Amino acid sequence: MATGSILRELLASGRISDALTEAGKALSRDPRDVEAGFVAAVALAESGRVGDAMQAIGAVVRSAPQNAEYLAQQARILLLARREAEALEAARKAVLAGSGDPLVLDTIGCVFARLGAHDEALPLFEKAVVGEPQSVEFLFNLASTLGFFGRVDEAAAAYEAILAIEPAHGRAHLGLAGLRRKPMVGEVERIQGVLAQVTDPIEEVRLRYAIVQLSEAKGQLSEAFGQLSLASAKLRANFGYRFESDEAVFEGIRRTFARDLPLLSDSRIEDAPIFVVGLPRTGTTLVDRILSSHPQITSAGELQAMPLAVKQLAGSSSRLVLDVPTVEALGGVSAQKLGELYLARARQNAGAREGRFTDKFPLNFLYIGWILQAFPHASVVCLRRGAMDSVWSNYKHLFATGSPYYRWSYDLMDTARYVLLFQRLMAFWRQRFPGRIHEVTYEWLVADQEVETRRMLASCGLEWDPACLAFHENAAAVATPSAQQVREPINARSVGRWRQYEQHLGEVTKFFTANGIPLD
Repeated sequence: MATGSILRELLASGRISDALTEAGKALSRDPRDVEAGFVAAVALAESGRVGDAMQAIGAVVRSAPQNAEYLAQQARILLLARREAEALEAARKAVLAGSGDPLVLDTIGCVFARLGAHDEALPLFEKAVVGEPQSVEFLFNLASTLGFFGRVDEAAAAYEAILAIEPAHGRAHLGLAGLRRKPMVGEVERIQGVLAQVTDPIEEVRLRYAIVQLSEAKGQLSEAFGQLSLASAKLRANFGYRFESDEAVFEGIRRTFARDLPLLSDSRIEDAPIFVVGLPRTGTTLVDRILSSHPQITSAGELQAMPLAVKQLAGSSSRLVLDVPTVEALGGVSAQKLGELYLARARQNAGAREGRFTDKFPLNFLYIGWILQAFPHASVVCLRRGAMDSVWSNYKHLFATGSPYYRWSYDLMDTARYVLLFQRLMAFWRQRFPGRIHEVTYEWLVADQEVETRRMLASCGLEWDPACLAFHENAAAVATPSAQQVREPINARSVGRWRQYEQHLGEVTKFFTANGIPLD
């Protein structure tokens, strides 16, 4: 007979199937066995049976409504089911129930962080680390969140604490490299010293990307490019990406909107969200920060609300969030319904619960046609940046390795081809929806911030407010790779940076020239 402690041991050791089987036996003997129900719920979630897990954890919480651990897992499972509002409510109940268990505190903090409530997550991560200072996972969550708030020295200390425990921890080295403009003496050598110990190919890639950042900061550009070429090639081989799959999506979107507007023109939605779109790493975080410094605007961060609403409305069973079958399935459906689905998801985020907000998921540029049909009063602000700087800034950045969105960035020429697809799609959207898209040229913005900001605010129907010029004083968390840059006054350091690597980018310059695309 498996007791609660034995069931938990099965979970902790990764024997998920055994834990589920034994928990089921315990529940058949006593359906009121709350511990068995809890283990079953967690095991179901780990097995991908999220719907069953929700039912199981719901029964557990009804039996023990003040148990912080049970509430924390309920919040996590609800988040897996994309029921964000309920997840937030459960997480807050878990906080009120109280717990000194570091794992429970960290679990609640992770739910808050996923929902954009970083101010609620941070104290929980701090308490978790106090309770278990040798936990690398807890330290990493704390370090990342401190970085989001611009608390660089504290974040660096947390990353260093990780490296004292696991010297080859790739994410810690990468996080540390992104915090400082000037690397510490011996930092590159420290990473090179642990590379041989690493057997996980993704961890090796993270270490090499950290060397790229540090080498570039030291002016060792050949070393940076060599490491980048090696790391990106490993990633590309690991994922087996084919550029043609992305190319087909772009073509499917243009084909769909070239005929007639695919959605029914039935939207009467008055909400006016601001969608900040563009290629990643081209200034979208900067523009989002400027806009959300306005007293009438809050930032919801990079929401997945539009991609998920489109996928849900399409009813497509394909594995990818956006593919040709999904695009083609949206003909004749309700624009009003799409807008309602979007708002139902977006409003569950900490930055979008009331009033007007920005959604700065860059790849929403793919969804502009649907956005403008669903939201007659929405504003779309699109970032434009020089083609070569766009290629270089994306190619050298390591995006979340689990995300399918950015796999084109692991090859230099695929990145160039993607930039061209973006430019052509934006030209199509401008022609299809004249006057509905405000474009901001990054180089113009950094050259004359006030003029471009005034134009941008006017395009969003906002009055001028000088707070938008002091965006770097905004204390809110920034959970993007630009978290440190947007805490400085605007500058032109990134303009023309590709020219430092011009000798390595000849194939890209020839490609753009052949396609009539200006390099800068």
